[in-house]
Amino acid sequence: MNQLNRRTFLTATGTSIAVSPLSVRALGKKDKQEIIDLHQHTNYSGRNDMRLLRHQQALGVKWTVLLPAGRKYGLGAICGGNKSVRNIVIKNPRNYVHFANEISDHPECIQTIETYLKKGALGIGEQKFRVDCDSKHIERIAELAQEYDVPVLMHFEHENYNTGIERFHKILEKFPKVNFIGHAQTWWGNIDKNHQQKVMYPKGKVTPSGISDRLLRDYPNMYGDLSANSGQNALIRDEEHAIEFIKRNQDKLIYGSDCNDIIGRGPSCIGARTIEIIRRLISDRSIQDKIFSKNARRIIRFPK
Repeated sequence: MNQLNRRTFLTATGTSIAVSPLSVRALGKKDKQEIIDLHQHTNYSGRNDMRLLRHQQALGVKWTVLLPAGRKYGLGAICGGNKSVRNIVIKNPRNYVHFANEISDHPECIQTIETYLKKGALGIGEQKFRVDCDSKHIERIAELAQEYDVPVLMHFEHENYNTGIERFHKILEKFPKVNFIGHAQTWWGNIDKNHQQKVMYPKGKVTPSGISDRLLRDYPNMYGDLSANSGQNALIRDEEHAIEFIKRNQDKLIYGSDCNDIIGRGPSCIGARTIEIIRRLISDRSIQDKIFSKNARRIIRFPK
C-alpha cells in the first residue's frame, strides 16, 4: 500500500488545516474578550505614564479612555489635565483616547473644553466640581456636548460634586440627544430606593427603583460607569440584586477601572477585581461583551 503524503491525504479527505473561529469555539476555546476601560487618569496619585500603560496591558484592555482634570484640583487625586491626556494619546494612538474637561463654573470652561474637542477629544469629563447637577453651568456643558455629539461623564457626590441628583432628570429631558454617564458614590448608592444620601458606601440589601435605577430605566441617554470602589460596592453589597440589576440594565452599563494601582492584578487593583466580579456574576458572554466594550462603542467614536 502506497503511503499518502500530507498533501495527498488532505486532498483525498477534503480536510483543511485552517482552523476557523467557529472551529475554535467548537473546541471550547473562547475568542479574546475586548475590554474598554471607560475611566482612567494620567498621573493618578503620582503614577507615571509607563506604569499606567503596563497596568492597562495587565488588565487586558484594548482602549483606555483618559479623563482629564480641570485647571485646578486634580480631581482630588493629583490627576493630569487636558494637555497631559492629549500628549499621551499622541504618543500611544492605538491604546488611548481622551475626553476634555474644565471646572464647570470657570469663565473659560466652555472655551477650554471646545479647544480640546476640536483637537480630537471624544467626550467631556470627568465633571467633578462643586456645582448643582442641574445648574446653568451643566446646561452649557450639555449644549456643547450636543453640538459636538459627545457624551458627558458626571461624578455625583452628595454635598460635594454635581449635587441634587434627584433633579438630574431635568437635564436628561432638556438634552435628550446628549448621552450622560453616571459615576461615583451618590450615583451608585442611589440604585437603592431607600438610600441615605450621606452614606457614601452603603452595605446590605438593595431595594430596586432608586433614583439611579429609574434614570437608567426611563432615559435612553443615561448610562452607568461601573468604575472605582463605588461601582464595585454596588455589585457586591447585594449580589442577588446585582445579577438582576445587570441583566435589566445590560445595555446601559459600562466597565471602567478608575484605578491608581501600578500592577493591574491582585487584590489591590480595583479594575482587575471589577472584571472578575462581572464575570462571576454574569456568565452570559453576550451581556459581558456589552458591559466590557459594546456599550462604550455605542456612545464613543473610537478609532477604527
